[in-house]
Amino acid sequence: MTTTHALDQAVALHPTGAHQYRGATSPAYANMVGPFGGITAATAMQSVMQHPERLGEPISLTVNYAAALADGEFAVTARPVRTNRSTQHWVMEITQPDASGAPVTVLTATAVTAVRRETWGVDDEPMPDVPSPDRIARASIAPQVAWPQRYAMHFVTGIIPERWDGQGDTSLIQMWVRDEPRRGLDFTSLSALADVFYPRIWLRRATRVPTGTVSMTVYFHAGSAEHAATGSGWLLAQARAQAFRNGFFDQTAQLWNEAGVLLATTHQIVYYKE
Repeated sequence: MTTTHALDQAVALHPTGAHQYRGATSPAYANMVGPFGGITAATAMQSVMQHPERLGEPISLTVNYAAALADGEFAVTARPVRTNRSTQHWVMEITQPDASGAPVTVLTATAVTAVRRETWGVDDEPMPDVPSPDRIARASIAPQVAWPQRYAMHFVTGIIPERWDGQGDTSLIQMWVRDEPRRGLDFTSLSALADVFYPRIWLRRATRVPTGTVSMTVYFHAGSAEHAATGSGWLLAQARAQAFRNGFFDQTAQLWNEAGVLLATTHQIVYYKE
């Protein structure tokens, strides 16, 4: 008997009309408030991946979190707004009903898909030289929260501080990560993995403050062939912030497979509260 992976259950969408889908939040990816942002981004990506009019494969995804999803059902709209010879532009939206039953937007998103072709290429951002994942113990991250348990995380550097003493001096995190239980990589799972990092300000300040991602963009530098070669193997995920100011900080991150192929880069702007 084959069991559907928790990620596939969480991003499952059922067509309800032209460009329209219905889904529901999953307790397996619950966060402290609403679902894990990565699984919401993956849901937006999934609406494009299963759309019958899709051209090519994703090269970028941007999600803007207007509000946290409430537990329960939601509606997704995914519409190709422009199709060129080799690229296609998408607009997506996730809504939930308010107390009166009127739909309220909780997420807006855009994506670009393209027909990939063979050209000269090189990764100008090399994978850091770090110990292999089998030489690093698996970390236990926030056992009281569901979504971190959906990933195996082996930290090279930047594990959550043991003491919240305000004495942090770096925002850099490097870790090996993969779905738990293991699952073959694809654009949907990679969209979620792009948000797998805990807040940079927690490490930089060694102070736990409320945070929330406002906007995240993922750039996909590899296609289905590279995903298939990666399989269910480890990804090296690296993230750091560049500035913390006026209640917002950024995050820039990279994800490589074990062969050193840069699969995706991602950027976020994140709200924090003193």
